[in-house]
Amino acid sequence: MEIVIASNNVHKIREFREMLKAIKGVDVFSLLNFPKYEPLEETGATFQENAQLKARHAAVHLKKWVLADDSGLVVPPLQGSPGVHSKRYAGPEATDADNRKKLLREMQHLTGLQRCAYFECCLVLCDPSGSEKCVSGICEGHILTEERGRNGFGYDSLFVKNDYDKTFAEITEAVKNRISHRCKAFEKLRIILEGLAVAE
Repeated sequence: MEIVIASNNVHKIREFREMLKAIKGVDVFSLLNFPKYEPLEETGATFQENAQLKARHAAVHLKKWVLADDSGLVVPPLQGSPGVHSKRYAGPEATDADNRKKLLREMQHLTGLQRCAYFECCLVLCDPSGSEKCVSGICEGHILTEERGRNGFGYDSLFVKNDYDKTFAEITEAVKNRISHRCKAFEKLRIILEGLAVAE
């Protein structure tokens, strides 16, 4: 079975490749393998809407099974920001560092439980005919007042999961892949993917 990860983000692609290793019979590709394909603009108001847009568009145009993800950081005390704008929180051309700086600035007046946050991931598995399955996962924690760690990407160096004392940027990739929002969502698709791989 061939499956395309609807992303050009090398960090996300690596995480998904690692998760999909456990499923025999799956050949993993990404949008990096299809340089002529132009992804659809993410115009959805929710993670689910964006994931569905990406999955449906890629599945139809590439004529393959597609796994699309939309995810981000949600900070309830900031009315849910950065949310679906996590990647471009500090502007259209913002870097991860720019986004983290803005988040720290917006949260500088918040203390204790007011610094609660969670990562949310929505995954959509879609075939060329338009049939799809949508699942989601969250990982709850809090935001630090300064960055820690050099691993990970995005907001990882600011986020500490509940019951942990290290940021996502301080733990190993293997540990993160077992406890992250993306892993929790992926586990809900595992049985479906295993069944498809066997059928192929």
